[in-house]
Amino acid sequence: MPFVFTTTFFALVGLGFVVLSMAWIGSEFLLVAILYDLVLFGAALADYFLTEREDRIEVERRLESRMSLGADNDVSVAATNRSRRTIRLKVKDEYPHTMRLVGSREAGLTLRSGQSATFGYALYPTTRGRYGFGDVLGRIRGPLGLVWRQLRWKVAEDVRVYPNIREARKNELFAFRNRQMRLGQRRMRVKGQGREFESMREFVNGDEIHHISWTATARRGKLITREYTVERSQNVMIMLDTGRLMTARIGELTKLDHAINAALSIAFVALAGHDNVGMLTFSRRVLTYLPPEHGRDQLPAILEALYSIEPAMIEPSYARAFNYLGTACRRRSLVIILTDLVDEEASAELLAYTRLLIPRHLPLIVTIGDSDLRAVVSDVPVTVGDVYRQSVAEELLRQREAALRRITHAGGLALDVPVGKLSLSLVNRYLEVKERGML
Repeated sequence: MPFVFTTTFFALVGLGFVVLSMAWIGSEFLLVAILYDLVLFGAALADYFLTEREDRIEVERRLESRMSLGADNDVSVAATNRSRRTIRLKVKDEYPHTMRLVGSREAGLTLRSGQSATFGYALYPTTRGRYGFGDVLGRIRGPLGLVWRQLRWKVAEDVRVYPNIREARKNELFAFRNRQMRLGQRRMRVKGQGREFESMREFVNGDEIHHISWTATARRGKLITREYTVERSQNVMIMLDTGRLMTARIGELTKLDHAINAALSIAFVALAGHDNVGMLTFSRRVLTYLPPEHGRDQLPAILEALYSIEPAMIEPSYARAFNYLGTACRRRSLVIILTDLVDEEASAELLAYTRLLIPRHLPLIVTIGDSDLRAVVSDVPVTVGDVYRQSVAEELLRQREAALRRITHAGGLALDVPVGKLSLSLVNRYLEVKERGML
């Protein structure tokens, strides 16, 4: 229907019924009621045709070209009155209903001629991918106040939901400040970390003995030490498991989503530090591979590679993934493996192939700590069933920790942290690797 009646119209219709109810007094009241209704409906029809059309009102939807997963994304709708009179307008946006709405997607506006107004709301997406916005719907009140003319502005569009780049930027800023503080402390206590030679200066208490330059010491007649800086343009390879265990949900996001956010954070920080960053995603086979690069186009390339990746209910093939990496990436790299572990036996393939990396690369296995298991362990058992459940949880955690210890004993690195600390802990571990010159 192109229009709907206002409450004013229905109030006037009610008045007509009052006149009609008096028809028993005389036939003239019936005639008056009929004429009244004809005039009223004629006025409503005229009101409809006098009401402005879509082309007299400009409506625009404003939103970011890339929405972030697991965050509030602002959407605004702006309306501008291009007619010559003041209008009353109701506007409603057609948003993707698979996203969670925060706020109200509709508003009532009163606009003078040439005036603009904006209202906004937020959307919280819980899955990555492509989503569709519909048109913006509206109603304009007629100049006589009898009808609302229904309008539609053709502004339908698609939007992509990417991993949370905002969180990555926050982690990069925090990491930069943290790194400056830590490096400042280290300069006062332990000089010369890293592998890249920077300068020479006089030895002071707290410097490393093995950094003393005996040739310069003999030439100057006093102890001289070398200063080193952290090497730049090192390789960071991120391997992302998209197999069965990554389908589990923690909160509103899957483990894979949390791992992707962590991968994006480390990529953002490493690229800001002028390192080369590459990406490999895999399940039963290698899904995507980006060779390590440090150019300005690398982060957008990583975003494009990650935005449509979904976990699959299949076991990952670590053999294929690690063989592919060994062939494609020969330069020594920090290889960050974002995956999940259950126990020593189930993770035997991962541990075996990770050990094979150690002579050439520095592997870092990163797993998401299971908060449910730790909650079961920390609870006080009440029933016999609680005791059994707690025993099983303790055994699973013990085996998980044992599996990670096997990597560290072989010379690799391991990180097992809860979701809330995953990105920041990974960034801090990367900075530690850089500052200690482990690559």
